[in-house]
This record gives sequence, C-alpha cells and structure tokens, in this order.
Amino acid sequence: MALKKATTPVLEIAYYEHGPATGWPVILAHGFPYDIHLYDDVVPLLVAQGARVILPYVRGYGPTRFLSPSTMRTGQQAALASDLIDLMNALNIEKAVLAGFDWGGLASCVASALWPERVAGLVSYAGYDVVDRARQRLSFAPSLECVMWYQHLFQGERGRDALVRNRREICRILWQQWSPTWAFSESLFDEVVKSFDNPDFVDVVLHCYRHVFGNVEGDPALEPLEERLAQNLKITVPTVTLDGTLDPLKPGGSASHAEMFTGRHELRVENVGHAFPAEAPAAFADAVLTVHHWSFE
Repeated sequence: MALKKATTPVLEIAYYEHGPATGWPVILAHGFPYDIHLYDDVVPLLVAQGARVILPYVRGYGPTRFLSPSTMRTGQQAALASDLIDLMNALNIEKAVLAGFDWGGLASCVASALWPERVAGLVSYAGYDVVDRARQRLSFAPSLECVMWYQHLFQGERGRDALVRNRREICRILWQQWSPTWAFSESLFDEVVKSFDNPDFVDVVLHCYRHVFGNVEGDPALEPLEERLAQNLKITVPTVTLDGTLDPLKPGGSASHAEMFTGRHELRVENVGHAFPAEAPAAFADAVLTVHHWSFE
C-alpha cells in the first residue's frame, strides 16, 4: 500500500488509505505516543464492511510535514481538529465518521463539536475528550497527578531534553503504564517509534501539554475556535464512547460525560488499557460500524 500525501493550508499530511474509493469514509486518528499502526487490526474489519479507511499521521509524526518553517508548531486541540477537517477538504470528503483515541479522540471530539455538519458519526476514547483549559489550571487527585508525570515533565526545558535524548524509553514506559495487560510486540513498538523521528515531534508534543496546562499561548489564528470550545459545546452527532477499565489515565471512566452528547449516544466498556484500538480491535471496529449504521437511521 503506497503512502499518500494531501496538501492542506498548513501541512502536507501523510496518510494511508484502505478499501474502495467509493466506500463510506472513516478517518482513524492516533495520539501520543502512538501512530497509525495501532489500528492495524481494526482496518481489515472496517474494509470488509465497505469502508474507505483513512489513516493520517498527526502533525509532528511520521512523514507529515509543515509547509512553512514559520508556522507555529502548535499541538493545541483546535489545531488537531482543524487538521482533520482540512484533510477532508483536501480529499473532497463532505462527511466522514471520525474515530480516535488519545490526541485522536480529542481531535475527533473537537471537530464534531465545532463542525457537526461534517461528521457522520463519532467514536471517542474516552468520553467527551475536549480539554477544559480552565479546569486544567487546578490540581487533580494525587493518584492521577502521579500518573501524569510526563505532562509535568514536559512543562520545562528538562522535558525537552528528555524527549530529544530519551523519547524511545519514555514512550515505552508510557505504553506499559497505560496498558498494563497489553503484550505489545517489539516489532510494533519499533515501527511506531519511527514516527517520533519527525523534526517537529518534540515541539508539537511540548506545545500540546504546555497549552493544556495554560503555560503557553496557542496560535492566535485558532483563538476563536478555542473560545468556542471553552463554552463546553455539546456534541450532537451519533456517538459511541469507549472506556478501558485498566487505563490509569481515565479512573472511573466517562459515564458522567453522557450529558455532553445530545444525539444518539452509547457508552461501551472493555477490560483494556489506554491503547484501546490495539488492545480491543474488534470492539473498536464494532463501535465505528455502529455509528455508521446510526447515521442512516
């Protein structure tokens, strides 16, 4: 399968496409510290049901590149979501199912909240994954703060040095901590970490978490979108949200998020960790198929 590239206003987005060109489109978005290969076992299940599956590398990952050296290397949520819509525009896709986890879940949720007319259905791990930046200025329970050690590390230049010199080791630790029962293969890990050699990886990752904490400003051009997101926009598109009971980043799950989904919504729970599509590919694929079917009802 040949790597494809799409030019958007900001990026040259590298992506793979599987299934018929006339199939129903679904975009599978990955997060940190992962890449498109977390969906390797999801893709064939969707293609078998007629899907046109698009797997883009997020900004700062793999072969995706910024068009201009002067463009801010932001990792803020409005940028990640805008990239999905820009990719759809570049591929002449009017409406698609958006599905993701980690940054990919956040991007898919934000895009669904801001541009519901472009989203046929949403699959989100975990829950209403839109960052409440005002809430992020306050602490969480110590049990969660200690799991978020990497976010605290990334706030300073010590974190930059750690990512530059030890990104492979950091990411392995995170995979193991977030998915304690996932026996991932060394070949998968080796393939994914290649994506972190992108020249913008460090800058995008650091900006993402520093912006979440309110320690850096975002792209001024995206501020109107961030202001809208701060209003706690409801998601109106058909949605399946997913929880993993073994994920230490999501203690207690997302049942309390139900009020943020005003369209048809269902929460599904699996006994897995953070890397949901790799740990439970059949369940992830079934969620995508469900919202696809709902979009016709």
